[in-house]
Amino acid sequence: MEKLSREEVLHVANLARIHLEEDEIEKFRVQLKQLIDEIDKIKDIKDYDDELMISPVEYNCELRSDEEGKMLDYKTAMKNVPHSTGNFVEVPVMLNE
Repeated sequence: MEKLSREEVLHVANLARIHLEEDEIEKFRVQLKQLIDEIDKIKDIKDYDDELMISPVEYNCELRSDEEGKMLDYKTAMKNVPHSTGNFVEVPVMLNE
């Protein structure tokens, strides 16, 4: 099995902002090469086409047209409001402590 060069491992460690000891550099030379080899296997897979994309559920979503609607009047808007004070809607206090 091939190994990555010491400089390549140190470059990756620098990008990750980690400090490696000498024994870790040797260990990661092999492990990073194995990881890169596994990722390279993905490149060998032929491109997907529509026939390969299978879903157990068909989603036929129809979007509404983007049209301006009429505004709700105050009474209609406030009909389902559980608590209000004057023209304001009361909501529970949400604080993260």
